Formats: sequence, C-alpha cells, structure tokens
Amino acid sequence: MNMLEMPSLIEIPNGDKVPHTFSNQEYANRLSKLRRHMAEYQIDSVLFTSYHNICYYADFLYCYFGRFYGFVVNQQSSCLISANIDGGQPYRRNTGDRNIVYTDWQRDNYFRAVQQEIPNRGRVGIEYDQLPLERLEKLKACLPNVEFVDISQACMKMRMIKSAEEIELIKHGAQVCDIGAEALVAAVKEGVPEYEVALASTQAMVREIGRRFPHGELMDTWTWFQSGINTDGAHNPVTARKLEKGDILSLNCFSMISGYYTAIERTLFLGEPDSASRRLWEINVEVHEAGIKLIKPGARCCDIAHELNKIYSHYGLLQYRTFGYGHSFGVLSHYYGREAGLELREDIETVLEPGMVVSMEPMIMLPEGMPGAGGYREHDILVVTENGSDNITGFGYGPKHNIIPA
Repeated sequence: MNMLEMPSLIEIPNGDKVPHTFSNQEYANRLSKLRRHMAEYQIDSVLFTSYHNICYYADFLYCYFGRFYGFVVNQQSSCLISANIDGGQPYRRNTGDRNIVYTDWQRDNYFRAVQQEIPNRGRVGIEYDQLPLERLEKLKACLPNVEFVDISQACMKMRMIKSAEEIELIKHGAQVCDIGAEALVAAVKEGVPEYEVALASTQAMVREIGRRFPHGELMDTWTWFQSGINTDGAHNPVTARKLEKGDILSLNCFSMISGYYTAIERTLFLGEPDSASRRLWEINVEVHEAGIKLIKPGARCCDIAHELNKIYSHYGLLQYRTFGYGHSFGVLSHYYGREAGLELREDIETVLEPGMVVSMEPMIMLPEGMPGAGGYREHDILVVTENGSDNITGFGYGPKHNIIPA
C-alpha cells in the first residue's frame, strides 16, 4: 500500500475516558450558552482553533508543534479534530461527542476533516483573533460557499464570568502558587543562580498539583524569578545570574491546572533595602492595597486605572508605571489566549460583575542609575462577589514579609 492509499481520516478510541476537569453539567452549560448565541446570530456551526477555546469547551489542551486542531460545534453535536501524532489521548480527554483524527499521509488532511464536519453552506463562526491568514485562506478554499463570521469576542465575554466550579479550581491554583512562593523564598541565598531558585518553586507547584489533581495532565507550570536589573520587565526569562546581597528580586509563580492559569508575584529583597528602594516599595504596596479595595461589582476597569494613576502621580512616579493594573483569569497562558476585554487599563470600559476573577498587580520600574533602580510589583487574585471581592492569594507582601536575610 502506498501513501496515497493510506486513510486521510481515522478514529482512535484507545482506552477509557479519563475524569474530566469539571462535571459533565459544567461542559453542557458552556455548550448551551454557546448554542443560544449561535441561534440568536444565525450561526450554523462553529470551528474553534485556539488553545483556550478548545480547552474550555472540549477539556483538551493540544500541543501545537506545527499541526492544527479544531473543535466543531453545531446545534446537534460536537467533534474534536486532532492529529494522528497524539494517538488516543485526545479521545480520552475529549468532552465532545466524537474525535476525528487526521493523518500525515496526504497534505491538508486537517481541512478534509473540516469539510467532513462542517457543511459547505450557511454561516460558520471562527476565531478571527487567532487564525493566521494562510490558514484562513485554506478554510475559505475548502468551504467556498460558507460565510465566515467572528466568534472570538462573544466567546471571550462568555468566559469572563466564571462558574462556581471554575472559581473552586482557580482557588486551588492560587493556593498552589502560595506553596510555590514559599519554596522560592526558602531557596533564595547569596550566590545561588536565578534558575536554581525558579526550579525549587516549579517543582513544589507541580508536585502539589499532582497531589490535588491525580487525574490531570501536568504541563506548563512555571516560575519566572528575576534579580537585580533583570527585574525591569514583568516577563523577563530566568537567567544564570547569581544573587547578590542587596538585590531587588521578583517572585513570579504560575501554576497551570488543565489550562487554567493562576499566579502570584511579589517584590523581595536579599538583605535590607536602601532607603530609596524601601520608599518605592512602600508606595507600590500603597497602590496595591488601594487597588484591592476598588475591585467590586459595578466598577469600570478604566476608572480603577485612572484612580490608581492618581497615587503614582502624587508621588511623581506615574511615568515609571509599565502596564495595566490587572487582568482576568481562566483558560489562558503566557503563550496562548487571554481575556483582553477584562484588563484594568485606561482603554477598557468593561464593568466588573460577580463571578469575574481579576488580579491587582501594580508595577513601577526605575532604570539603572536612579536611586532604588529595579522593578517593583505585587500581585493578588480576587474573585468579584455580590458585595465586593474575595482575595484568594495568601502569601504576604511588602517589607514586613519579604526581606530575606542575606
């Protein structure tokens, strides 16, 4: 048999289904909400292609590696499209009705799977914010009679309100981050390289996730730990720089549970900070605490940002603020997806509602050569409630908690 005779599409029902991250009712509720939107806007089918939406609706977090994935939803059924390289793992994890696997034997077999699952007519929702132009053109070519419409923004708004099950999972994630922070602080010593400190934190979080979620997949939990000049960026990678007495340090622990991102970030000092550094740190803590009080239902994201800007401006530090004051949590990560409509920035007018989960994370950065040079940031996670918010981050912040003896 030559390659052209090998099948383009197959099924691999290998093994039993694994316990899902959430209950069957939770996934049914998500699909029901989506289908109501589809009916209202006369969308016949939806093709999800992003990490976050496939994970959200199908409980499957794919490994890209140059291969495409999809989750097709219509009013009657749903189908996960996966690559043959993954074997039966997508079948075992998929919450949908079916799993179609495309092979490598012919080029563009992924699009043959799309053609099989989506009729060549009507309106099809796709994620405009995630599809590269080349893939979009191939979709248009394989479904020439379809009208494509954007589904990404509507789904983002659906994801912004968390269910009780989601909030419970996020609380677990925040507790795991607290454990990572404790392990990180215990590893901080003069002369130790950044990567060793980060490894101690990540290992502690992975082990705790494995203990709490024995049926889950352990992937993507990580730590960014920065020291000295490396603290100037919130997302700077870990390096081999060795810690020195007097260093400003940035603790950034990120636990990932089934695609759900949680985080804690803290400013630390190895030894007593100088007076300029302590002053900047205390001002940033003042902004952090003021911001926590502003997180409540009815508050607009932009208004929170403007209010906190006033504090920095009072101290002459507004020009050293580096990014927004917080963001949504849920199915997101450093390499895929975010709920951009729920960020605490001056250009976002979203009103906070009960069930939303956001961070408060002010940061200022003073460049080298200035007194107190370095990046200062604190980060807590808050669940918006009916009357205010619930801070689910437990690890302490500020000079009272995070000066590590040199």
